[in-house]
Formats: sequence, structure tokens, C-alpha cells
Amino acid sequence: MRNLKLLRTLEFRDIQAPGKPQCFSLRTEQRTVLIGSDHGLIEIDPVTREVKNEISLVAEGFLPEDGSGCIVGIQDLLDQESVCVATASGDVILCNLSTCQLECVGSVASGISIMSWSPDQELVLLATGQQTLIMMTKDFEPIMEQKIHQDDFGESKFITVGWGRKETQFHGSEGRQAAFQVQMYELALPWDDHRPQVTWRGDGQFFAVSVVCPETGARKVRVWNREFALQSTSEPVAGLGPALAWKPSGSLIASTQEKPSQQDIVFFEKNGLLHGHFTLPFLKDEVKVNGLFWNADSTVLAVWLEDLQREENCTLKTYVQLWTVGNYHWYLKQSLPFSTCGKSKLVSLMWDLVTPYRLHVLCQGWHYLCYDWHWTTDRSSGDNSSDMANVAVIDGSRVLVTVFRQSVVPPPMCTYRLLLPHPVNQVMFSAHPQKSNDLAVLDASNQISVYKCGESPSVDPTVKLGAVGGNGFKVSLGTPHLEKRYKIQFENGEDQEVNPLKLSLLTWIQEEVFLAVSHSHSSPQSVIHHLTVMPSVTDDEPGQLSISSSVAVDGVIISLCCSSKTKSVALQLAGGQMLKYLWESPSLAVEPWKNPSGFPVRFPYPCTQTELAMIGGEECVLGLTDRCRFFISDTEVASNITSFAVYGEFLLLTTHSHTCLCFCLRDASFNTLHAGLSNNHVSKGESLRKVERGSRIVTVVPQDTKLILQMPRGNLEVVHHRALVLAQIRKWLDKLMFKEAFECMRKLRINLNLIHDHNPKVFLENVETFIRQIDSVNHINLFFTELKEEDVTKTMYPPPVTSTAQLSKDPDGKKVDLICDALRAAMESINPHKYCLSILTSHVKKTTPELEIVLQKVHELQGSASPVPDAVSAEEALKYLLLLVDVNELYDHSLGTYDFDLVLMVAEKSQKDPKEYLPFLNTLKKMETNYQRFTIDKYLKRYEKAIGHLSKCGPEYFPECLNLIKDKNLYKEALKLFPSDSQQYKEISIAYGEHLTQEHLYEPAGLVFARCGAHEKALSAFLASGSWQQALCMAAQLNWTKDQLAGLSRTLAGKLVEQRKHGDAATVLEQYAQDYEEAVLLLLEGAAWEEALRLVYKYNRPDIIETNVKPSILEAQKNYVALLESQTATFCRHKQRLLVIRELKEQAQQVNLGDRLRIAAKRRGRSIASKKGVH
Repeated sequence: MRNLKLLRTLEFRDIQAPGKPQCFSLRTEQRTVLIGSDHGLIEIDPVTREVKNEISLVAEGFLPEDGSGCIVGIQDLLDQESVCVATASGDVILCNLSTCQLECVGSVASGISIMSWSPDQELVLLATGQQTLIMMTKDFEPIMEQKIHQDDFGESKFITVGWGRKETQFHGSEGRQAAFQVQMYELALPWDDHRPQVTWRGDGQFFAVSVVCPETGARKVRVWNREFALQSTSEPVAGLGPALAWKPSGSLIASTQEKPSQQDIVFFEKNGLLHGHFTLPFLKDEVKVNGLFWNADSTVLAVWLEDLQREENCTLKTYVQLWTVGNYHWYLKQSLPFSTCGKSKLVSLMWDLVTPYRLHVLCQGWHYLCYDWHWTTDRSSGDNSSDMANVAVIDGSRVLVTVFRQSVVPPPMCTYRLLLPHPVNQVMFSAHPQKSNDLAVLDASNQISVYKCGESPSVDPTVKLGAVGGNGFKVSLGTPHLEKRYKIQFENGEDQEVNPLKLSLLTWIQEEVFLAVSHSHSSPQSVIHHLTVMPSVTDDEPGQLSISSSVAVDGVIISLCCSSKTKSVALQLAGGQMLKYLWESPSLAVEPWKNPSGFPVRFPYPCTQTELAMIGGEECVLGLTDRCRFFISDTEVASNITSFAVYGEFLLLTTHSHTCLCFCLRDASFNTLHAGLSNNHVSKGESLRKVERGSRIVTVVPQDTKLILQMPRGNLEVVHHRALVLAQIRKWLDKLMFKEAFECMRKLRINLNLIHDHNPKVFLENVETFIRQIDSVNHINLFFTELKEEDVTKTMYPPPVTSTAQLSKDPDGKKVDLICDALRAAMESINPHKYCLSILTSHVKKTTPELEIVLQKVHELQGSASPVPDAVSAEEALKYLLLLVDVNELYDHSLGTYDFDLVLMVAEKSQKDPKEYLPFLNTLKKMETNYQRFTIDKYLKRYEKAIGHLSKCGPEYFPECLNLIKDKNLYKEALKLFPSDSQQYKEISIAYGEHLTQEHLYEPAGLVFARCGAHEKALSAFLASGSWQQALCMAAQLNWTKDQLAGLSRTLAGKLVEQRKHGDAATVLEQYAQDYEEAVLLLLEGAAWEEALRLVYKYNRPDIIETNVKPSILEAQKNYVALLESQTATFCRHKQRLLVIRELKEQAQQVNLGDRLRIAAKRRGRSIASKKGVH
């Protein structure tokens, strides 16, 4: 969906040379043009507009003096630094332009009708007047000569064994005699000059020759290979024209065919068979095709046509049409009308060999033209929801407009067509933000047709619906209507006649003001014109556009872009300099465009696409070259960009690695963009997505999430880039547009938790608004089912910048529970009957599902008698619950409500067999209430509730209760059910204590025994745990005698010594066994010297000091000294080893340093020696 945009026009008028121009050629390296005339050769430089060389062929006798001579071919030979010229009289001449020497390298007596060199300039082919072909090498050594007319088909002749022959086929109404009819050949066209035409394939391996067969009088195309062997002959084609051009990519050979009511461009395969065609916008005998020309990359086919004389005194014209193909449809993109008389008559044209979209044109009045085109996408530039995302495609006299906001129509179909009286050359949309759907069309007659959207008083016949209308369907699409047509008034009418594309880069800058650029034909300057609408007397009268003001610019302007927001206009010169055009100022000044640092911006390479964008608050110029190099201001940030588009605050790009990048420009900086574009192998989260190979950006739908991409073949693909989607959703949520955000998230599979997590506080404050906007029970239930505790703004969809302050949550608060409670409260206040299912979902979705409450609400629905509008029946609610909860789980919870009616209702909706649950329920109904509930709770394994109900059944059920307590370890819960002074409490405590004893938890067991009065069991437990204080307390409560206490104390002392608690053991022996001597010994064993001395002096036994205390201290001192000596020896041994290791390490480092110094000295010596050898 691209058009050809004219970047620049280069003119060289009134070249001072004798004779009339006949043909021309290009010297690629010198960037000059060679023109052949009936007097000789001249070499011109179109940039400096001067004649570089002039060589006369008349003086040397190669051309006659009367001007009747003809040059049939010119070829610049790079290897030989010469130019090869062939004349119609049969001479082949080499011209050295440096020395102006001429050399005749060969001559053909019968004359030469055409000279054609292979693309690699290794072979030259001559067509002679004797209807022969001569092939020579680049040194002009003949290889072979063959007749141009061959009876054989060629080496690629089709082989048949009889199947599918014409004689065996069914011919319908024509009858059997049609199989034996002799094919009649039509003669060549009346205007055919009967000259052979030669064209080479791009790789030089084959060439095709179009000639008029002398036997049939019709044209045929023969294909020869590089070895001069005939390969194939074309099938008979009635009305075949002389024009011939082989597509450089090698797939097809283009020619022309005149049919009874139309003229076609037809394509041949290498085997001579037809393969497709397209129709020219002319009738039979209206025009003739003088030539076909493919550009270097095989994307554009230039067709040179000329009007045929049908009436006397009629104005004849010559046309150059540029055709391109997309999705198997041929589009006429440009049409250049020239006059057939005077200076503007076309002599020859050709594409540049290096620059694919540069066309060279030579006119009869020594007038040279050079046009540079490139691809562009003409789309509306609005950024609000009123912009319809229009894209216009030029197709001859039609403009195909597709409205991507409402429909995605694959080309060549469209939403609607604009029918113009002349072929269209340029389309532009209004730069006004509120009128971005209005468009203007510039046609080949230099008329501008303005189409505006809005109410039209009548049906516009120039607007036809395309793929979205017809067949009786109602069309809800608003189409534009033709406001008026305006004729551009030029100051000099001759300029328009000589150069049909006088104006380029037309821009609709204001309501009645257009900007256009023209290039000077005498100097490297450009002029910016303001085209203003002149008032007309009547509405039916064609309008006039006059040039109200003009501004001259030094340099050639090759691009113009404007911003609809800031109204800035940026100009790019051919040298890459960027200028700012102050079109709103009274002085209409032009100044250099400066970057944020204050320096003038200059692209290192000319960019074919430029845009203006706000980056970090600064307006910057973005540029993309034809070599996929992307610039921001004058800095290259990427070299693999195939297309880009600026959409509001976003920059979207496609790359050679088949990805689409999206960057937010609002808070971005140049450094962040540079880093994001340079790290292609790093995952960029939501800013990067994979796209199909070769995808290019067509447009972005404003205030939407659709990104339109076009594939290389021409078909379209709509993607929703994650960055655009999330940005649009965040905008909707900030504006409390929950419905739009929800629909987009549901369609594009965005997690619905983002509705809450984007701004929890705002969402919880506006839950009622959310409910009223969604207004769908199913959608609310979907929102509930996707809820989870995860914050998706931190995991799945982190915002590009720091978002607003989040809701301060209570540490114990749960996100899902908060949302469920808030939404349930809102739904109950709005309409509890309508949102009944959603209310049930809010209970089920909580962290701990409230199934009992849900079942109770369902039971209430069953009991409600009066019907309420929008109410849900109990049966529907129960069916819905079975989708959310497992039926067995729901059955168990219903049983836990002890409501048998509810249980039966759930069981009937399940797949359970009545034989499974009816006997069980009948048995339960016969039981006493508390025991019945005990049985249900035990069945549901709710043992805590079970023992609660069983404790109310009476003392006769206590043994069963105690067994259940022991089996399920419910001692703590059971102790709460009985009074502390009851026998049941004591039995449970004793059982609990015994359980703790088995678990080796002796101290807690002793406490439990002591609390229930089982002191002997408590004493045993404390004794096992080593709690000597608690054990002695229990002994006191048991009224033990002194002897019993003494025995108990010695037992406790032994256990304490085992636990290395010598102080506690000594205390027990001293106080309860009155054995202070044994206590002193235990203290000395535990190294408690001071406590031992206290007891010695307390009981006045100083003899113990000499017998026990001193020997014990000396023994301890001896042990400490031995330990210290051992540690000192170990330290000294390790220290000595460390010193040795350090010394060895230093020695190794010195050895390595010496080796490095020796190696460096050797290298320096070698380098000095080499330098001396050079001198």
C-alpha cells in the first residue's frame, strides 16, 4: 500500500550542441550523461550543468553532414575507459573521451539496426540489415553469426507423447472440425517499425529478440542463451508489439499486445509461454507503446506511450507511465505527459543502473530530465478517535482508500474509490488535527481535487464504495465528497510543458494553503511555494490555486515533513542538512534545525523518509535511508530498520530480524532509545514482538491497538502490539472506562487482574462504576475466575515508568478477598437478584471458599415463593455452582450444613446413584440430633466438631469420645469441652499426659499430670525430664519422708551429673541428703572452686582443702599448661611453613618477570632491525 513519491527533479535545459539528439547512455562512475546526435557525441554533467566533452563523428566521416545519419547505440565501457558507438550505416566506433580519439573497430556492410551489450559487458550483440545476429566479445572478436529468423523452436522444445493434443480435446460448440483448423496469423501492427528488439536477462545468461517473421508477418520472441544457442520461441500472440524488456530478476519478459478493445502489457516466460498481463488505460488504436523499461530492482516498469493520429489538428501527447505490482495487481503510480512536438518531445529514456528509482529522460529540444522517486505510504496523521486511519493508494485515475478503523480490506480491494478525470501523481491528507480525514489529490493535469468528510447534499458520483458496500447491505461508513477542483496557475507556462512534474512534495498545511517544492533548472536551488485558493465567482466554476509567496532555498530539497501538533515544518536537503521552515511567520524564514545541544542537524546520508517526534520533551527529526539506516537527529541509532512510524507518543519500527519494536517517547531519552535499538538480542519485554518476514508498517489506528503490517507479496496482517495494547488499556483505566478496557483485555488475552492492579485504590473506590459499565453477569464471573494474589504490574505487565501510588494494604489483607467483598457489596446494593450468580462466585473465589454460605443462599432461593424480575432460580444457581466446585466437594459441604433438604437437592443434581446416599441419609435421620451431627462430622472428617457434638450426648458416649480423642490426638480441643473438676477432664488429661510421655515430652507431660492431680505420674515425668525442682515439689505434695527424699535427691543428683549440671547436683545433695562432702566433690569435679570453698568453710572442714581442693586445682592447672604448650607448638609450625611458601612465591614472580623482560627485548630488537632494512 505504497506510492511513489517524487523526491527531486534535475533539469538541464537548452544544451548547446549541434544537430538533434537521438539516444543517450550513462557513465555511472563519472556521473555524466552521453548523448548521441546526428553530428556526434557530447558528454554533459547534469549537476553542474556544463558540457564536458564534444566529439564530432561528421568530421571523421562516420556520419553524413546533411544530418541524415543515425546512432543506434551508445555504451560506456568501464574496463576500456572508452565509449562504444554504433551507427546505422554499420560502423562500430570506440571513442576515448579523455583523448577524443576515434577508432573504428568493425563495420557491417548491410548496416546495423541495433547494438546491445550484455549486463557484464563481456559480449556485444549486433542486429544487421541482412536479418542476422552477430555476437562478439568485448574485444570485438566475432564469435558467431546466425540468422535472426529460425525455423526450429529451440532446445527447450516441448515433448509430447500424444496426450493432451489438440486433436484429442473436446472443443464444445465449435465441433470436431475445430481440432483441424489451421491457425491464422495476424500481421504486425500498422505502426510497427519492423525493427528487431533485443533485451538481456539481468545475469547476462540469456537474451530475447523480438522480430517480425517474414513468412507470417507477425512478431515473435525468441530466447537465446549466452552461447548463442536458440532456447525457445514464443507461442503465437495476435497483435504483439515491438516493445520488449526482460525483467532483471529473470522471471518474465514484458511486451505489448493489442486486443480488439484494449491494449495489454503481456509477460512471457523463458520457455515462450504467456504468463499474465495487465491492461493499459487506453483503447485500441489510441496509443502505441514505444518502449518498456524495468528499473534495476525489478519493482517498477516504465511504459513509454505515444498518441496515434486519429483526427487532424488534434494535440498529441507522449506519456511515461510507472507501473508496480502488489498482491498480483498492477498499479499505475505515476503518469508523465509530454508533448509530441517542439522541445518537449521524448527522444529516449532509461533507468539508472545504480539508483533503482532514478529515471533519466531526454527530450528533442536538448532538454535532459532526471527524476528521483522513492516509496511512501500516504496515511492520515490524526491522533484522536475521529481519525479513521485512512491509507490512500494511487492506481491510475483512481485513488483506493482503505479505512482501517472500521475494516481491514486486503489490496487491491479497498473501502472506497475516488474517480479522477486524469491519472493521479500524488495524494495528501490534511495536516489539521481535526480534519485529518480530508484529502487532496494532484493529477497529471496539475489539478488538485479536494475531498472532505461530512454531510454531502447529494451523492458524489466520483466516490464509489469498494469491498464494504453493495448487494443491498446497509453501509455505516461515512465517505468523503468532492469539495472542489483547483487548477494550479504557474507563472511560466513553458515550465509545465517542458517538465510535467514541476511541483513535488505537495503538503496540505492549512485549510486553504498548500506547500509545494520546485527545483531550479539553472542552479542547485529549490523554491518553496505557498499555493493559496483564489475566490471563485460560482461554486460550479473550477477553482484556482495561485502561488501567493515563494521562498528560495540554497540546495536541493528532497523531503518535507510537518507535525500536526506543533505545526513545525522540516526540510531536508540533498546533502543531509535539516532546515526549519517558519511558514507562519510574516518573513517566511528558513533556519537550520538544531538538536537539543544547539548544533545544526545534518544526516550523514540522505533519508528517504523523515518524521518529527517529541522525545523527552524535545522535538527531534527522525530519518530512514534506503539502506535501512535509522537516525535520530544526526546520530545513527540502528542499521537494520525496514520501516517506522510515529504514532502519538510511540515510535514503532520493523527490523531485518523480523521483529517489531515499540518505544514510548513521552518519558524516553535519546540514550534509552539508542540502547533499546542497539541491543537486538536482549529481550525487551512488551516493546518487542516477532512479525512475519519482510513486514512493513502501513499505519496505526489512533486511540486503538491495531497495527497494520504489509507483507512483501502485498497482503495485510493486523497485529495488536503488546506495548500499544497495554498503553491504551492504562489510558482507559485512568479515565474509568472499564468497559472498553475489559473488552480489549478479554479479546486480546490480557490478564484481567490488571484492572485492579493498575490502581487498586481507584478501582476499589469505583467498583460500582465497574459493575454498571460491564453490566454482564458472565463478564463479571470471568473477572472473578481470573483473580489471583499476584500483582501483575510487577510480574507480567510492569509499567514503563513509575506508576501512581498503590493502595496501602493491611499486611493481613488479601487482594482476592478485598475485591470479592467489595464487588459483592456493590452488586447486592445495585441488584442482588440480577447478579445472583456473580455474588455466589464472589463467595466461592475467596481464599477460603465460603461454600456453606453459598449453599445457604441457594437454599433460600429454593424457598422463595414470589418471582422477582431478573431473578435466578435455585436450580440454575446450583447448576452454575457445579461448574465452579467439584460435585463431591459440594455434596460434602451441603451435608455439613445438617440440612437434609439441601443435601438431597445437591445430590439430585450430581451423578451419584440414589442407592449410595439415600440409605445413609435415612440412617442419619433416625439418630438423636447431637449424635447425628457427630456422625456427619466424623464422616466428613471434621473431628473437632465431631467430639463437640459427641460431648453433648451424655456420659454413656464418653468412652467412644475418648477413643476418638486418642485416635485423632484431639486432647487440647477436648479439654476445652469439659469442666476442669470433672472426671472426664481428668481421664482426658491422664491420656494426654501418657501421649506426651510416649512422645518423650516429659516436662509437658508432668505439667498435665500435675494439673489433673496425678502427682505420682507427674513425679515420674519430671524425674525423667530432669526437672529436679518440679520433682521435689511433687514429692512434697505426696508427703514423702526424709529417707525417701534423700533417696530421691541422690537419684536426681546422678541424673544431673550425667547432664553436667554439677552445681545443681551439689545443691540437691547438700539440702535434701545432708551430704556436704559429696557435694564438695561434685563441685570440684565441675571446677566450681569458689562454691566448693564456700561449703568447706560453711561446715568448718579446712582439712578438705589439703586433701581434695588443692590436688584438684593443681591437676587442672597441669592440664591447662599442657594444652597451651600443644597449641603453641602447632602455631609455630604453621607460621614457619607460611614463611617458606611466601619466599617461594616471591622467587617465582621474579623468574616470570625476567622471562617477560627478555621476550620484550627480543621483540624490540626485531622491530629495530626491520626498520633499518626498510631504510
